[in-house]
Amino acid sequence: MSSRGPYRRHAPEFKIQLCQDIRSGAIGRRDAARKYTLSTNLIQLWLTQYDRGELSTEEAEASVIAEYEAKIAALERKVGQLTMELDLVKKTPRLRLASDNENLSIVTGPKPAPSDGGAK
Repeated sequence: MSSRGPYRRHAPEFKIQLCQDIRSGAIGRRDAARKYTLSTNLIQLWLTQYDRGELSTEEAEASVIAEYEAKIAALERKVGQLTMELDLVKKTPRLRLASDNENLSIVTGPKPAPSDGGAK
């Protein structure tokens, strides 16, 4: 038994052209299945949809538009998320950089100045 290949999406234009070629007799179903590495059941499904009028150029254009709208929505969500992260970074207080005369420890804060040998 062979393993399944990766899931592929086929453009509606490809489906329509393939169905037209099969219906006109330019290519047979088995030849199309071998040439494009498709299952015969999938080709039969597309032919049934084509015969019913469910595969049309208008539907193909609508599916392309819907796909683009979904991509745009995903990008808008990503832009919103990155904007919120950027605002958070801008509002977060920053640590001072240690100057040459100061010694800072991230864990304990400023180190006390050295004393005069412990004499009081």
